[in-house]
Amino acid sequence: METIARKKGQIVIPSKIRRQFEIKEGTRIQIDIDEKDHSIILKPITKEYINSLRGKFKGKGLMKELMEEKKREREL
Repeated sequence: METIARKKGQIVIPSKIRRQFEIKEGTRIQIDIDEKDHSIILKPITKEYINSLRGKFKGKGLMKELMEEKKREREL
């Protein structure tokens, strides 16, 4: 499928794709780029997407690292 960019860079996501990914008015869209492939990747941030991230970073010590970073910021 293809679409046309408007004057302000806006595009319309075809309705078939919006239904498939449950994109509704107000759905936030994450925009990533792949410079190697010269591609733009759109990822709808839906409940399903958020649920798919659960446990992905478990055991990585991210909370401990975040708390240490906040402590360092306060000391400056």
